[in-house]
Amino acid sequence: MKKKRILSGMRPTGKLHLGHYVGALENWIKLQDDYDSFHLVADYHVLTTNLNTEHIYENTIEMVIDWLASGLDPNKSPFFRQSQIKEHTELFLLFSMLITKARLERNPTVKEQARDLHIDKIIYGHLGYPILQSADILLYKGEAVPVGEDQVPHIEITREVAKKFNQEYGIVFPEPKPLLTNFARLPGLDGNAKMSKSLNNSILLSDSPDVVQKKLRKAVTDPQKIRRNDPGRPEVCLVFTYHKKFNAAETDEIEQGCRSGKLGCVDCKLKCTSKINEFLAPIIESRRRYEQNINIVVDVLKSGEKRAKEVAVQTMAEVHQKMELG
Repeated sequence: MKKKRILSGMRPTGKLHLGHYVGALENWIKLQDDYDSFHLVADYHVLTTNLNTEHIYENTIEMVIDWLASGLDPNKSPFFRQSQIKEHTELFLLFSMLITKARLERNPTVKEQARDLHIDKIIYGHLGYPILQSADILLYKGEAVPVGEDQVPHIEITREVAKKFNQEYGIVFPEPKPLLTNFARLPGLDGNAKMSKSLNNSILLSDSPDVVQKKLRKAVTDPQKIRRNDPGRPEVCLVFTYHKKFNAAETDEIEQGCRSGKLGCVDCKLKCTSKINEFLAPIIESRRRYEQNINIVVDVLKSGEKRAKEVAVQTMAEVHQKMELG
């Protein structure tokens, strides 16, 4: 039976954190055996909110190292840079003819990004980036896209674009469905709903044990639990959220100890630190090997880009035929 194809990607912002792993990377790794996966380094997408291109390549290498170190296999799933496959831009142009400005302005994600990044004036590329994302997915005929709930509106736009093209010119593209992750968002160390490097509230996949301990020490907990023997409320404590993900076997014990007051926040954080460091240890060890052999990372990208290019060229040949563009 032929495997369904999925396309997933990330903007190259450098080293990844636990939120990236929990919200996306972990799911990609689980899916790579059951799906025909393509993994995109979305370097064009960086420009929609930041025109500075100075560190894009360096950040790409750092991100791909984290992909590899975490267990994503480029032999199963090609890794490639969006900017190196020019068919992305052509399909983006063609798709931009199939959607209205009003439809793009209803997309809640763009509004949220503008708010979070304090963007006063939304540029054309930012408003239209869901169409570029549609081109990314449909260029490889992605049938499913692993995303968090906040990205579902983008998949709806992609489905609309695919349907519109197929109606206008003939069937070329599938209408992809979202594959929702179960643990889509890990809160930041400061209690913010999202872990983010820009907010300085994240634990990197490359952080040493000492760094993780220092960061966890400052993590916010239940504000009502001031002293060790005070009863706590695990449901409002972000450290307990980390326990549920990285220390599931002891979750019941941690919860009981917190509620009764027997477990203090310092000891709770130390237990959590130990489990997170245990999780990160093999990633850091693997990461070190790639850092010492960057040529392997570069070759992974070149190989993936060759494989992606072959698929992209074939898709655009079909598009040209259906549109009678020659």
